[in-house]
Amino acid sequence: MSTTKRPNIIFYFTDQQRADTCGCFGQPLNITPVLDELSQEGVKFNKAFSPQPVCGPCRALFQTGKYATDTNCFRNNKMLPKDVKTLANYIEEAGYETAYIGKWHLASEGELEKKPTIDHTVTAIPKEFRGGYTGFWRAADVLEFTSHGYDGFVFDENNNRVDFKGYRPDCITDLALDFFKERDKSKPFFMTISQIEPHHQNDHAHYEGPNGSKEKYKNFTLPHDLAVLGGNAAEEYPDYLGQVASLDENLGRLVAKLKEEGIYDDTVIIFASDHGSHFKTRNTDAHLNGYDDYKRSCHDAALRVPLVIAGGPFKGGLTSEHVVSTDSLPKTILALAGVDVGDKMIGENLLDVVQEKDPNRKEEAFAQISESRIGRCIRTDKFMYSVYAPGVNGGEKGSADLYRDDFLYDLDLDPYELTNLIDNPKYTKIKLELRERLLNWIEKAEHYRPVIED
Repeated sequence: MSTTKRPNIIFYFTDQQRADTCGCFGQPLNITPVLDELSQEGVKFNKAFSPQPVCGPCRALFQTGKYATDTNCFRNNKMLPKDVKTLANYIEEAGYETAYIGKWHLASEGELEKKPTIDHTVTAIPKEFRGGYTGFWRAADVLEFTSHGYDGFVFDENNNRVDFKGYRPDCITDLALDFFKERDKSKPFFMTISQIEPHHQNDHAHYEGPNGSKEKYKNFTLPHDLAVLGGNAAEEYPDYLGQVASLDENLGRLVAKLKEEGIYDDTVIIFASDHGSHFKTRNTDAHLNGYDDYKRSCHDAALRVPLVIAGGPFKGGLTSEHVVSTDSLPKTILALAGVDVGDKMIGENLLDVVQEKDPNRKEEAFAQISESRIGRCIRTDKFMYSVYAPGVNGGEKGSADLYRDDFLYDLDLDPYELTNLIDNPKYTKIKLELRERLLNWIEKAEHYRPVIED
């Protein structure tokens, strides 16, 4: 690719995928050969963390480059505000053609766990609720409501229902590949493929892998946290791995199409997930105030995600050990498109991190926890420190004035976060240092400085 030509950009993101499901991030089974090969061509980020481990809030951040508390999308069932300039607005202004395929989750409004008052969950999403995307569109607001592991439907840019039959990731990829038949070849494109796998299927309370997953992946090894903490992973993990394997096969189909079209070398592929899954092992403590199933936790099981960027300037088979947040993806995508948004978006250009441009950069990521509690945490290369708002339901409010200590883990000694040191006097000095750093993050993100108590 020439230095002057702007690349095509594909954001292939999954839902509820732990980093350790991928070979390049430690999975012992050969489940993700395509992603593993991309990581050998591009850059893999070993310490990438979600800024908000819930579907809707994380997606709101991906589309706006703003914290979920800034857009009031702090929980699910919140609509993307119309007055925020989005990633799609910026990139279409820059001359990119856009395509969005899959799960949207930002066009309905209402209380949690109730039928929304503004409801596009199973109907076509009107153009004004698509976050500025005006191009190719094959999406459903809540894809798990319009489909199952097999079969379902989405809607196109003209609000026509598009039914599909077959395994869902295959069908979502089929729809994505249709874009190449009609794209404007005079323009670069930005395509988002928002797969719902490996999310559990809500109405079946089960991870729905391709038929045969239980047998095919029966020789799994559970990650240590899941093996010792219980939960439902022993039953669900083979299907979960089956979903991940399907996602990788479909990533391979996408790569093959780019090569067939002769544009693989002109395209940057970003692979990430919105958050992980703790398989019902976390949020069983007394500070739960709201509800949870598989995410909504400060632990690496929920926050650590796979992140690989390959193509354009992201090359060389590099491994970054820097702590990064996927809150940087909107800014990074726009930088690839030649758009500098400065401080209009949070995060950093991840290319600057790879090239180590800032010698004073701190190794830390900030996350906001909602729905299971109002929580805030800071993840460094050595520690995880988290706080919660006592007596406040995480599904009702987005922030709080008062927090208390929740979790502290020494990651060098306890990488699976099994021993909470929050009341250990040997760690008081470290805890107070981390508390100050967390307060700085909250003040920067939420424009006030709360109180944190022991």
